[in-house]
Amino acid sequence: MNACANNFNKPIRGVTGAQLAVIREFQDFSATDLNMIAQPLQLQHFFAGEEIIRYLDHSDSVFFVLEGSVRVHYFGYSGDEVILCDLPQGEIFGELTAIDGQPRSAAVVARSDSLLAVMSNQAFQQLICESPVFCMAIMQRLAGQIRRLTERVFDFSTLAVRNRIHAELLRLARQNMDSPNTAIINPAPTHAELACFVSTHREAVTRELSELARNGLIQRTGHELRVLDIERLRKMVDTARGSIGD
Repeated sequence: MNACANNFNKPIRGVTGAQLAVIREFQDFSATDLNMIAQPLQLQHFFAGEEIIRYLDHSDSVFFVLEGSVRVHYFGYSGDEVILCDLPQGEIFGELTAIDGQPRSAAVVARSDSLLAVMSNQAFQQLICESPVFCMAIMQRLAGQIRRLTERVFDFSTLAVRNRIHAELLRLARQNMDSPNTAIINPAPTHAELACFVSTHREAVTRELSELARNGLIQRTGHELRVLDIERLRKMVDTARGSIGD
């Protein structure tokens, strides 16, 4: 593996089954099974901002986020950043290359100090073959990724910038709900980061967030962004998507 090789000079210690229990795809495994799966894994620490995987790299390991969070992104030919997603504790990345052997389809950097378990592609493929439960979990994960990407392509192809901003805020709100109709996104993405998520510029995000705040839909407090009416935001997004072709 040659992605971010400097990180592999750091001390490595073993992974425990208890650490793997935070991974969604392992939640139905027994403690005994998790301890067996953990044996060949390596533990890696990355500081915030460090690159974990390079775009088009030929490394093929799979990573499990035990602590912290990472960002999946790439830079277009114009130099503009495109953020695909942020992955918190409990998530997996790198599985596509481990399955098809193709170069990495995006870069991955640590958003915060992160602790990762690293599994070889051979061990990952063997686990898929030997465990129907894990195989189904990975298939469901890939199906979910396809659905999210399909929705994103639709939004990018058909929605105006302001509606794309609404859709991204709705997605973030659903991941950070603190009540049936409100959410606290903490830390909130910067205006520049949100622009990278929806393929626009920071000024457009600033204007639209100011408008949503005036209308009582969001409230910014320090590093927090509060979504005050998720249902109303959902209806705005659904209306925009439903109006396509009218």
